[in-house]
Amino acid sequence: MPAAPLTTVPSLSSPPLFRGRIGCDASSGYYAVSRRYRLHLALSCPHCLRIAITHSLLGLEQALPVALLPAVPESPDGGHSALRPLYEASSHRHPGPATAPVLSDDWTGRIVSTHTPDILRDLARHFGGHGSDRPVLYPQGEEEEIEAVSRLCEYRINEAAQRAGQAGADAMVRQAAVGSLLRTLGSLEWRLATQDFILGDEMTAADVQLWVTLVQLDTVHRLHLDAATVHRVADHPHLWAYARRLAAHPDFGQHLDLDGIADRHHAHCRGLEAAGAAVQILDWAAHVADGATAQRSQEGPDTFPAPQDALHLRPSTSVHPAPPSLRTA
Repeated sequence: MPAAPLTTVPSLSSPPLFRGRIGCDASSGYYAVSRRYRLHLALSCPHCLRIAITHSLLGLEQALPVALLPAVPESPDGGHSALRPLYEASSHRHPGPATAPVLSDDWTGRIVSTHTPDILRDLARHFGGHGSDRPVLYPQGEEEEIEAVSRLCEYRINEAAQRAGQAGADAMVRQAAVGSLLRTLGSLEWRLATQDFILGDEMTAADVQLWVTLVQLDTVHRLHLDAATVHRVADHPHLWAYARRLAAHPDFGQHLDLDGIADRHHAHCRGLEAAGAAVQILDWAAHVADGATAQRSQEGPDTFPAPQDALHLRPSTSVHPAPPSLRTA
């Protein structure tokens, strides 16, 4: 049975400050050339995590250097002090915080872009795709489906989970948010019951987005949900098996900074912790360790950084029936 089409949700976010694009030739201003550009990323940030994974999947370690930033921005305004010179050079007396992610141009010392979707597409289209073993993250004809997954993750998972765990919110609002979240997870579960990746049999940018969203759901949003809701979220075995499988993939798992995510969340969160905080869905560190061990056995020792300390797993046991289409999410 073919997968049902994904529905989109109108974007509500405001445009970022810097929206430069990498072009194909010199006439574009910013053109693709090895080691001209630099990524500045804090792996505790979900946007940065998506870029880091994409960077590794495309094998851009030599062509495009990465500068890693602290998990928690240290400036009083919520920005990174290391990025302030770039922001000041690109926008005189820049009024806001110097936040990540940033794609900068080493030739000019200025920022090219802070817009994650643009950065991801430019990496894939103008730097990636040169090796037969590298995935085609934005295959021709699937751009709308990839965008639909992105909006689904943003609004039907992230935003719904936030509303479901909002302290002091009306009970009916929370209940509606839980219903929306579970319908979306059920639709994803239905798809992954019959295919390896969210859009079919090949990995795309949609899988990077979904995996990072599932990481956030279990490591951040879960902390503010009641235990019953977390158990219902966990009761999607194909979805979480997919998350485990990608956690063991070295290009995903090596960038997962669990301690940093926790530190960033606790530094900014003002919500109340709920009973769901005690019901972890996946043992992320253990699955990352499994993937690193398997890779080292093939390529020799010390290929990847040592995994973080294992967490305790409390698995789910029951299964909810999957809805027939993501249009109901």
